[in-house]
Amino acid sequence: MRALLCVILLPALATPTLAARRGITAEDYFAFESIADPHISPDGKQVAYVVTTVDQKKNRRENGIWVVAIDGTSAPRRLTAEGVNSTSPRWSPDGARLAFLSTRNAQASEQAAGAALPRPQIFLLRLGGADAGGEAVALTHLKNGAGVFQWAPDGQRLVVLSRSGPTDNAPPGPRKSDVRHYAHTSYKFNDTGWYDDKRSHLWVIDAVTGEGNQITSGDDWNDTDPQWSPDSSRIAFVSDRTGKEYDEGHNKDVWVIAAGGGPLSKISDHEFDDTMPRWSPDGKQIVFAGQTQRRQFPKLYAAPSAGGAKSTLVVDDLDLIPAGLVWGPGLSELTFESGFKGQAHLFRIDLKARRLSQMTTGERAVRGFDFHPASGMMTYLSNDFEHLDDLYAASLNDSGRRPLTHLNAALWEGLEPAKVQRLPYKSTDGWDIDGFLVKPIGWEPGRKYPMILSIHGGPSGQYGVDWYHEFQVYAAKGWAVFFCNPRGSTGYGQKFERGIVNNWGGMDYQDVMAGVDAVLKQNPWIDTTRLGVTGGSYGGYLTNWILGHTTRFAAAVTLRSVSNFISDDGTRDGAYGHEDDFKGFLFDYFDQYWDASPLKYAKNVKTPTLVLHSDNDYRVPLEQGEQWFRALRHYGVNAELVIFPRENHNLTRTGEPQHLVESLNWQCYWFDRFLNGNAAAKAPDTF
Repeated sequence: MRALLCVILLPALATPTLAARRGITAEDYFAFESIADPHISPDGKQVAYVVTTVDQKKNRRENGIWVVAIDGTSAPRRLTAEGVNSTSPRWSPDGARLAFLSTRNAQASEQAAGAALPRPQIFLLRLGGADAGGEAVALTHLKNGAGVFQWAPDGQRLVVLSRSGPTDNAPPGPRKSDVRHYAHTSYKFNDTGWYDDKRSHLWVIDAVTGEGNQITSGDDWNDTDPQWSPDSSRIAFVSDRTGKEYDEGHNKDVWVIAAGGGPLSKISDHEFDDTMPRWSPDGKQIVFAGQTQRRQFPKLYAAPSAGGAKSTLVVDDLDLIPAGLVWGPGLSELTFESGFKGQAHLFRIDLKARRLSQMTTGERAVRGFDFHPASGMMTYLSNDFEHLDDLYAASLNDSGRRPLTHLNAALWEGLEPAKVQRLPYKSTDGWDIDGFLVKPIGWEPGRKYPMILSIHGGPSGQYGVDWYHEFQVYAAKGWAVFFCNPRGSTGYGQKFERGIVNNWGGMDYQDVMAGVDAVLKQNPWIDTTRLGVTGGSYGGYLTNWILGHTTRFAAAVTLRSVSNFISDDGTRDGAYGHEDDFKGFLFDYFDQYWDASPLKYAKNVKTPTLVLHSDNDYRVPLEQGEQWFRALRHYGVNAELVIFPRENHNLTRTGEPQHLVESLNWQCYWFDRFLNGNAAAKAPDTF
């Protein structure tokens, strides 16, 4: 899981001198802009993308759609109005229209009708032809709003996801009861809260009239990831039609349906999840990601689009987790993005040669790509340790790379990001582990500095080349930061990722502590008496575990952390608990779950600990933080608890901007108090 983002609303200034540059603060988050979802126009000349800004006064993010020339000859310009959210730009096949999702026109009427949030609809901007220009107009008026959508290749229709359910036909007015009733194992989810009766299904929308036809249905499953066939006659999608999507034993498959509706054809053939269907250019095959075991790295398979035949592997040696799969840029090529050894890059599969190759390289993160094969160009987003994402254009072999945006250039002129160095080391049993060290701003030889160990979430995830706002804030405070990818991390193959199954708190703990030993040995300027540790989710779990097994840390901040696997197993979201982590169900391996729980070792903790949690966290429920806090207080540990209202597990990524910044300031307060020994450290304001 990604660590926190964090940021001071800066007045317009003349270009600062180098001496005027300062370290980064938590409040800088309010000023930073981010970019996402680039798409190249059909003629290959323009790129549409989304820019997100933060409105500090309204305590919310705002999304707008921009466009820029792919050759960089003109400055970026905004296409959508300010003050309303607009996302998901998608060019029509002829390039004359740009479809996008927006909540404009919906907010007042829906809020008056009692809707919790305004529901997005698809809007159209006319960018070419005789009727080009003017305001965007709503194409859809779906009762429950529009979700993911895609143009048909012929440009006459769009397929869109929209939710529907039995209560859609209920008479208007208040319901007789607000009691929730569930008959499935899974009844809540972190991002969406308590499930209602609505499920996601496919609608086909006329691109001129906006009239729609729902072509899939069902109360026990969701349909996702719709993909048009090249001839616009069929749609592939993902769905768990076993009736067990909300129970143990669920299994997603790839299906195909005619664009006008009708019977379904099942394409995939694996016992576990099959996802990401992508059509071949001739429409005869569909490639998808499939699993023959749960929690296995997905492999890529091909199957006839007509169904009825066994799928075959497209490449044998894939030991990565593919994301953003695309058929192209060549007729017999696939491209995807993946985390890899502390970086994120694009990878290509030659289907004829059955060969995997890496397309992009370097100490950076590359993602959000799009191709225009006719012009030989591609675009992608890229960042590094010292900069947030910008949009880049390059040839299909990644030569001639050039930036198309400079979103935060004015801010960078006044800021001094900390430098990060890669610090590889060996585990106690000989594995190569990637570590990284952030030097504090203003570092001087001969001085001693505190260091904070930060542990990533997951455990399936990785730290690497990326923008970590919290690390920059720590460094500006004068603290070094060490982070690493212990056993359990992705980016190093499935054997490495599954290396902690049935052994949480074992080799992962040893890998992290070996990294601490290595960084201290190589950097004697780090003060070994002023070490801090922090992490969120799984990183919070391992933080708690560390505190129960060593007293070498002087301060700890644990975020959204697991403390007790026994209670967490029955209260977290989803149909499954931790049986994949411990190779068995809680009720059959009760002692093993307890042995791996930090709470069992709470009596050993001596380190002052700040517990941060959110009251709507359904991934790691609030009771996990409460149990840890209460146990520490019972054993006389200097511990404090901070709870963020209205927030879920994603507080430090997508929480309310004010809360996100406050979360980081709470961390800095605690480390200032116990690493700097500042007894006068002031806690952020609360009620």
